[in-house]
Amino acid sequence: QVQLVESGGGLVQAGGSLRLSCAASGRTFRLYTMGWFRQAPGKEREFVSTITWMGGITYYANSVKGRFTISRDNAKNTVYLQMNSLKPEDTAVYYCAADGRVRTSYSRSVAGDPNTYNAWGQGTQVTVSS
Repeated sequence: QVQLVESGGGLVQAGGSLRLSCAASGRTFRLYTMGWFRQAPGKEREFVSTITWMGGITYYANSVKGRFTISRDNAKNTVYLQMNSLKPEDTAVYYCAADGRVRTSYSRSVAGDPNTYNAWGQGTQVTVSS
């Protein structure tokens, strides 16, 4: 079972930037599709972004498209989420997730479904002040 550890959260003013990192254990990281989700107080967990194992195809939630960028470094077993132009509504606990089941095809709906992923990190808090 892959283990995931997020880092990089914190407090930032609106308009600022943060970069989240998620370090994964395991020797087959390159075969994992990696996702980021977030959960604000009183709300359900929501999809943010995914990067597949297949050539790094990416998906984004409409609310973050153009502001957030997901990337991965297979040599470091790490996935990143660069967050720019942050807004107070981005405040949430951000979770890293891994899909270790090698799928031959992906879609936005599959990427955005939390049930797609079989490993989750503990989360890192991101707070954006206005």
